[in-house]
Amino acid sequence: QVQLVESGGGLVQAGGSLKLSCAASGSISSINIMGWYRQAPGKQRELVATIATDGSANYKDSVKGRFTISRDNAKDTVTLQMNSLKPEDTAVYYCSYSKLKRYWGQGTQVTVSS
Repeated sequence: QVQLVESGGGLVQAGGSLKLSCAASGSISSINIMGWYRQAPGKQRELVATIATDGSANYKDSVKGRFTISRDNAKDTVTLQMNSLKPEDTAVYYCSYSKLKRYWGQGTQVTVSS
């Protein structure tokens, strides 16, 4: 089992920045993928960004150049720095951990006002 605890999020004006952090604990594999997904009201959950233990990252097209994902393998943490936020980024953001099975955090609300 893997537990994920998220922090960060909140309310910000368009053009502002927020930082999300997630700490994993439990049965952590030395090779895994961690990342962030989001779900807006009435929409399906979608990938925002993921990063593997080797540092290779993958981003949703609409966040490229604005969001940066990073991780600390020694601490089993992943961070999402979000800059130039837009109202359409408003959603509940979920941390994820994947290794044969995907685990989810509890979610944190990000609201971007126009």
